[in-house]
Amino acid sequence: ARLRSPEGMSLAEFLYPALQAYDFLHLHRHHGCRIQLGGADQMGNIMSGYELVTKMTGTDVFGITVPLITSTTGDKLGKTAGNAVWLNRDKTSPFELYQFFVRQQDNVVEKYLKLFTFLPLEEIDHVMKMHAKEPEKWGPQKRLAAEVTKLVHGREGLESAKRCTKALYYSSVEALEEMSDQELQELFRQAPSAELMLEPGMNVLDLCRKANAIPDGPSGYQKITDGGVSINGIRVTNPETVLILGQHILKNGVSLLRVGKKNYYIIKWLQL
Repeated sequence: ARLRSPEGMSLAEFLYPALQAYDFLHLHRHHGCRIQLGGADQMGNIMSGYELVTKMTGTDVFGITVPLITSTTGDKLGKTAGNAVWLNRDKTSPFELYQFFVRQQDNVVEKYLKLFTFLPLEEIDHVMKMHAKEPEKWGPQKRLAAEVTKLVHGREGLESAKRCTKALYYSSVEALEEMSDQELQELFRQAPSAELMLEPGMNVLDLCRKANAIPDGPSGYQKITDGGVSINGIRVTNPETVLILGQHILKNGVSLLRVGKKNYYIIKWLQL
């Protein structure tokens, strides 16, 4: 059907099953590989490899397919689609992994609990029954997120994800104070960071300007008075407010500055 269509098919795509089959043969000959694992959409390619290896070597080899995991819009997850979820912390932090699973829809969460956790089926059934009574608590999603994050990153990774969640979504000062530099960088990957010296009498306006978080002149001043600036989750409306240790500057020597709804700045204070 693809070959007959007006768009046709590229040579690379046409040869893909043969190339993947040869990959299997090469891995079998040089590394003793006898099993190829792939998504359900790879059945044809895996079968090509099975046929090539068995005909060329006479050895029994095997293919295993697993159900495809799709996004909420039904798109396949992966590198090509640009929406891959990684096990490597440098690519997907424990917080991001936790949030990915906690946002899953009701119609897939039971399936994911069975696919991605080692919870007994009876317990999963109980979790889903409780969810039917109290859907607003998102019980299965939270359990799924916790189990997967703990499996991938350990208990400390799960605690890290919970700290980040409290800091970002619940404006928890306590959670912010407990966060490591690594967690701050993971949570606010796109946020600029600045290292500043605390000077006597330094105020909110000084902080915002030194961090390049507001424009110079009256418009920046107005941004603060209009309530567009918060420090550590607490809104500040007086630009002349002097910075206070323990309030504007946390005990871990960090301030989290937010301007508008989504613009974050991480301030690290030197020689406190």
